[in-house]
Amino acid sequence: MSLLDVQVPAVLLRIDRNPFHHGTLGAVRSLGRAGVEVHVVADSAGSPVRASRFVHRLHPPPRPGASPGDIAATLLRVAARVARPAVLIPLDDASAIAAGRLREELAPAYLLPQQPGALPERVADKAELAGLCAAAGVPHPVTLVPDSAEDAAASAWRLGLPLVAKWSRPWLVPAGSGLRSTVLVRSAREARELFLRSAEAGSTLLLQTFLPPGPDRDWFCHGYADRTGAVRAGGPGRKHLAWPRGAGLTAVGQWTPNPQITALAERLTRDLGYRGIFDLDFRRCGSTGRYHLLDFNPRPGAQFRLFTDSAGLDVVRALHLDLTHRPLPAGRPLAGRRFVVENYAPLTALRPAPAGRELAWHAADDPAPGRAMWTLWSRRAACRLAGPVTGRLRPRSSPAPAAVPDTAPCLVPTACGPGGTEITDVPDITDITDDFREDEKASSC
Repeated sequence: MSLLDVQVPAVLLRIDRNPFHHGTLGAVRSLGRAGVEVHVVADSAGSPVRASRFVHRLHPPPRPGASPGDIAATLLRVAARVARPAVLIPLDDASAIAAGRLREELAPAYLLPQQPGALPERVADKAELAGLCAAAGVPHPVTLVPDSAEDAAASAWRLGLPLVAKWSRPWLVPAGSGLRSTVLVRSAREARELFLRSAEAGSTLLLQTFLPPGPDRDWFCHGYADRTGAVRAGGPGRKHLAWPRGAGLTAVGQWTPNPQITALAERLTRDLGYRGIFDLDFRRCGSTGRYHLLDFNPRPGAQFRLFTDSAGLDVVRALHLDLTHRPLPAGRPLAGRRFVVENYAPLTALRPAPAGRELAWHAADDPAPGRAMWTLWSRRAACRLAGPVTGRLRPRSSPAPAAVPDTAPCLVPTACGPGGTEITDVPDITDITDDFREDEKASSC
C-alpha cells in the first residue's frame, strides 16, 4: 500500500526550455513509483523525460515569458483534462513565482502550500534575498546595486576584483541574448558594460564579493517546510563536482550532515514564514569559515533525489503527503549517499559507491530515459562541435547548415500552440547554447 494518496494526481510545471532537466525526471519517478498519476506540463519534445514509463500524460507548457494570465489559462486547461484536484509542483523559478501569484485563481483545481503569494518571488529575487538574509542574520556575500554604469565600475573597485555579477531576476533573462544569470567579472570595464545591458536583461544588476571555490566549500540544503513551518525531509549536501566547474549545477553531490547549514536553513524559512519545497546554495568562506547563502530557489533542486531517506521520503513526496493531509513517515538520514549526473560526470557514475548512489538518468525500473539521454546528448555534442565551423558568425535568420543533416537534428523543443509540440533544427550554435543555458547556469559563483 502506498504512503501517498494515489487518488490525488500530481501536475509538474516547468516553463524553461531545458530538455535535459533531470530534476523533472526525478519528480516523475518519485511520485510515479508511489502510484501517483503524474502529468508533466513542460516542453518535453526531444527530452528523455517523455520516455519515462511513469509519465501519465504530457501537456504543452506556457511559452517562456508568458504572462500570469496565460500560465493560469494553461494550468486550468490541464486541470479540466485531469478532472480532479491535483498537487501542483513547480520545477523552475518562473513556475514557482507564477504558482505563488496565482494560488487563489488556481484553487480548488490545484493544491498548493499556504503562504504569502509574493514570497516565492521575493526569495528568488537576488536583490531582495540580500536584505532578507540581513534581517534574519544569515551570512550573505556583500552585495552592491549600482545605479549607473559609472557606479558599476566604481563598485567593482570597492568590492575588489574578481567579483560576481548577477541579474536580480534571472528568469527574465531572454533566450538568445547571450547573457548569463551569473558571471565572474574581472575588470571594472566588464562591470560597466554589463550594467549597460540591464534593460535587455529585464532586471537589476547586482555586484557581489567573490567567495573563491575550493575543497569542501560548496554546499546545498534541500527541505520541505510543512503547514506548521517545520522543515521536513531533505538535508544538507556537499557539492563534489559542479558543471561548469566551480560555478554551476551539482554533477556529483553527497548527503553530508552539517548542523550549521541546517540551522541557517531552518532560521531563514522560519523567519520568512516560508511553506513548501526549497533549495538553498551555500559557499563557505575560506578565511572565516562562515557559510554564506548564495541562492534561495523556491522549488525542488534538480538533485533533490539525493535526500531520499530510509522511509523513501524526499521533498516531493513530503509535499504531496502534507497537502493531502497524510502523515510523513519518520525515516533516518542516509548520510554518505551520493547523486551523480551521468552526462556531466560519466567516470564517477562508473565507480562503486559503498554508501549508496542514485543516478540522474539511469534506473533499472525505468531504463528508457537513460538510453534516450545518451542518444540526444551525443547529437547535442555533435551540433556544438559543428557550430564553430558551420556558422557561429552567421545571422540568426540564416538557414540550417548543411553540415547538420535532417536525419540527426539538433533537438530543441519549441511550442507549436495548444495542440502539441514539434522539434526543429537549430541554425547556429548560439541558439543551442542559449536554449540549454538553464542546465549550465552558474548558480554558485
